[in-house]
Amino acid sequence: MTTELLLIRHGETAWNAVRRLQGHLDIGLNDAGRRQASALARALAAEPLAAIVSSDLQRAMHTAQAVAEHHHVPFHTDRELRERGYGVFEGLLYTEIEERYPDHFAAWQGRHVDAVMPHGERHAESFRHFYERSTAAVGRWADQYAGQRLVIVAHGGVLECAYRAATAMALESPRNFQVRNASINRFTWSNGRLALSHWGDVDHLATALDDI
Repeated sequence: MTTELLLIRHGETAWNAVRRLQGHLDIGLNDAGRRQASALARALAAEPLAAIVSSDLQRAMHTAQAVAEHHHVPFHTDRELRERGYGVFEGLLYTEIEERYPDHFAAWQGRHVDAVMPHGERHAESFRHFYERSTAAVGRWADQYAGQRLVIVAHGGVLECAYRAATAMALESPRNFQVRNASINRFTWSNGRLALSHWGDVDHLATALDDI
């Protein structure tokens, strides 16, 4: 059976707007992000869904809860759908990371997929480990709702991993696609494999901009 997956990145946060790395830090939506979540919810109001699944971080949960207001279906949270753990990078601007940790920053930007930044207060993970964690979580939920349609609200990194899995894109290759806040990205899951149907739908966000 083929499962239909709508993978969605959470709405914007204040840290997204200034390129401050969040990782596992639990940052909420800003005003623009809340408008995006509302616009997303309206866009999906008529979409038949079997369930809504979210990362357990509030920026994803609040986005998913906006969608859930229009659907009387099970709502799940899953820690395994969190963003990549970035250790000491978390909470820093990209420019600060480059200045304070130039070697680790170079490895990160150079897509050394097994490199791990310093842990600090929170655990850091390699891109390979993060890829395996996040794609496995997506697959588990797809299997749980086999043959149905579900929404998964997560993070930019999780969506990147799903895109790479669905298109057989090498982990080492540069990311040449955008992962937009509150975008709708459609996949299918069949025989243990993801396939990409449509990427990066943000037409619904025009209404969020109109509200500014």
